[in-house]
Amino acid sequence: MAESPGLQKRVFVASLATETNTFSPLRTDLQDFKDSFYASPGQHPETPTLCSAVFPVARRVAEQYRWTIIEGTATWAEPGGIVNQQTWTFLRDQLLEELRCAMPVDIVLLGLHGAMVAQDCNDCEGELIELVREIVGANALIGVTFDPHSHLSQRRTDHANIITLFKEFPHTDFVEAAEHLVKLVHRTSCGEITPHMNVFDCRMIEIFPTSREPMRSFVDRIKALEGNGDVLSISIVHGFMAGDVADLGSKVLVITNDSNSAGTNLAQKLGLELYSFRGNTRPEFLAPSHAVSLALEANDQPVVLADVWDNPGGGAAGDSTVILNELFAQHVTNAAFATIWDPIAVRTCFSAGKNAEFILRFGGKMSDKGGEPIDAEVRVRNLVRDATQSFGQSVVPLGDCAWIEVNGVDVILNTVRSQVFNPDIFSNLGIDPQSKSLLVVKSTNHFYAAFSRIAKSVIYAAVDGPYPNNPITNNYKNLNRKIWPRVENPHDH
Repeated sequence: MAESPGLQKRVFVASLATETNTFSPLRTDLQDFKDSFYASPGQHPETPTLCSAVFPVARRVAEQYRWTIIEGTATWAEPGGIVNQQTWTFLRDQLLEELRCAMPVDIVLLGLHGAMVAQDCNDCEGELIELVREIVGANALIGVTFDPHSHLSQRRTDHANIITLFKEFPHTDFVEAAEHLVKLVHRTSCGEITPHMNVFDCRMIEIFPTSREPMRSFVDRIKALEGNGDVLSISIVHGFMAGDVADLGSKVLVITNDSNSAGTNLAQKLGLELYSFRGNTRPEFLAPSHAVSLALEANDQPVVLADVWDNPGGGAAGDSTVILNELFAQHVTNAAFATIWDPIAVRTCFSAGKNAEFILRFGGKMSDKGGEPIDAEVRVRNLVRDATQSFGQSVVPLGDCAWIEVNGVDVILNTVRSQVFNPDIFSNLGIDPQSKSLLVVKSTNHFYAAFSRIAKSVIYAAVDGPYPNNPITNNYKNLNRKIWPRVENPHDH
């Protein structure tokens, strides 16, 4: 591809991201960001993270596009509870000051999540984008990537020029979403296209795994539509049901090349089709006892059993003991369990040392919804400082971890909360996942891409309580729109 014509363009890149479960007993502060991922200007690694893929992507094309890259801070906190106001104010103002120091700029690229809520701000990303616009003025381009489990407010579309979202759940395409954004921003800066964003509110909230039908075919079709005629980009906002905000819910975002009517019509058509999937997209979620019994009956092993609601990736604590106690009740052995978040128990295991055998209390600390703490004799099988797991090209921190054996089950205890993405969460601790009959993971669907390569079958278990999983009964205070399933026919005006 030929180099782009014109003068060198100044491009500011930054990332500030987390996903906020407003019902979580946790709270999120600056240390949570530093524990998960924090890269000062110029320190972002070559490998991408979920929400900061704009950094390595922009670096790769800088020479070709004649871009001068000015990097700001990139940081990400594992999904959790409401961000305390001091942390939000500090991180927001730090990014804005870095931008001011970089001025003048032609382009701003932001890697955001889209579901951050602070103590005094229900639309952190909308506030940030608006403040960025005030600094850079009307002529600069602002491009943003979001996670699909986000809340798309008009404040965001009013002040950004281009927004792209990951299409896949599990999010295997976050690099592709950044590449798509960067390419569209470049074409816009060269005058090749004039992007226009159209949004359709589906007025629903549901779970949309793209690893299964009907979403698999739906996503394949919207990918095929991109680049045809005036259609530049199509994104599906799944929504995040654990975020009590006014813009909660699923939406369709269509970006056209200056074709408002075509974008409006396509967004509505796709949005109503997505709405027609309601109630038929999620896998079957089984009660814990049934799920464990079914796993024991499976002929092909290993079987993966997902604890879908005690998922740190949805802001839950990740310390529920319900399914682990069910394994004990059904006398399951040759099983491995990842993970139970318990920094105190991990510290105790490190104090005891490898191969120590003693009585340990672990799990069930953060709420009355996660089962009782377990008191049992354990054997410390391995201890790893600063353990990690993989998520695509990303390296995900787990903090100090202990592998304990309890009642014949191998259990990983971690200090930095994270959902389970990859079987190497086991192998990095010394457990061979393929030697186990049963692997229990705390994750809703992000585990699927990697674990489906080794698992003979996947079972989803639902422990009611740790995550607000029923939109009908969730105690929303900021949601005023009519959406399904809280309203049977929200489009009937």
